[in-house]
Order: sequence, then C-alpha cells, then structure tokens
Amino acid sequence: MNTDENFHDEMGDNHIASSDATPLRSDAFDRTDDEKIEIIKKDVENILNTLGLDLTDDSLKGTPNRVAKMFVKEIFGGLNPAKKPSSSTFDNKYKYNEMLVEKNIVVYSTCEHHLLPIVGRAHVAYISNGTVVGLSKMNRIVDYFAKRPQVQERLTIQIVNELKKVLNTEDVACVIDAKHLCVNSRGIRDIESSTVTAEFGGRFQEESVRKEFLDYIKLETKF
Repeated sequence: MNTDENFHDEMGDNHIASSDATPLRSDAFDRTDDEKIEIIKKDVENILNTLGLDLTDDSLKGTPNRVAKMFVKEIFGGLNPAKKPSSSTFDNKYKYNEMLVEKNIVVYSTCEHHLLPIVGRAHVAYISNGTVVGLSKMNRIVDYFAKRPQVQERLTIQIVNELKKVLNTEDVACVIDAKHLCVNSRGIRDIESSTVTAEFGGRFQEESVRKEFLDYIKLETKF
C-alpha cells in the first residue's frame, strides 16, 4: 500500500474530517435524481457481481435498484439543498426568555469513511433574542444534515450554525451521543462505546448556562 493510501486509511479509521462543510463538487447537482439512481444502480450491480452474488436470484434481483433509490432519496437526501427545511421563524410574543431545549432527537446518519450507519440522539437548545422556531423545525434541521455522508463533529457544528442563521442569535448549543457501526461492527468491534460531541455558541460558552443545558438533557423523560 502506498503512502497516500496509508494516510487516507488512517484518517478514515480515526474518523478525522477535513472540513466543517460537506465536501461537494461544483457539479454535484447537474444530474437529476433519476439519472443518479440509474448510474448508482449499475455500480451496485458491479459490486455485487464482483462479490460473486447471483443477481438472477429473486431475493437479490431488485437490490441494486433498491440501494440506488435509498442512497439518493433517503439516507443521502440531505445532500440536496432543495430538501433543506424552510427557515421561517415567529415573533416571541409570549416573551419566553429562558432556554428552550429539544432533547432526544433521533439521529440516523452515515459515516463518510466506511458508509456505515451512525445512530444516536441529538439534544439542541437556544435562547431567544426575539424570535422562535417551531419545535419540529429543530428535528427537521437535525434530520436534514444527518442525511448525508457525515463525521459527527461536522454534523454537530452544521446543526448549530444553521440554527444560528435561522434564529439570528449566537446562543445555540447541540450535543450528540451516537454509536458508529464502523467502530461497533468492524475494526475494533467495540459494541459498547459511543461518541459524544458538543458545540456551544454564545451564552452557552458560559459555565453556568452550559451546565443548565447539560442538566436538562440528563432529565429522564417518562410518559
């Protein structure tokens, strides 16, 4: 293995990102979704054929098309800017000036180094400076940035940065606790470990405010 391959293998095994922006080519959206599905379908057929699988078998016959549609329409749908949640906000007419926390948001993402799942929970908070955002919008923002090849640190930063723009405030925080199947099912095969990342903006960098947020997400929710 040459030096470049060693470097990129080590970078991938250690889950190191190159940027806080998703690395996209300038022509990423020149093809339609249907065109992308047809190309990916052929690539998946080639992978399965190379592995020696019989694609005439009824169980496998539809797999290339299913995988291609899943990549474009579902698990990597967050690459498409047309699917970005709208950024509508509302006046904080009820003058709620305390911290708002949306916790236990389900995260389904994909590690960009091995294309294996990342599964966990995100906890997001902000302090209003005059505007508020619908609760479901916070979930949708998490889901949008999760639905792309990701590194957990980048995902955490992207969620915070998007909410800062939407709410026009620096007072936004996010903590994500997730399992990476590239760690759990291959390599070290540690099925118990999880990864925690955090991004604190504005007032959340103050120790007392950060502690308040972290105390909220520790609360057990039972209904």
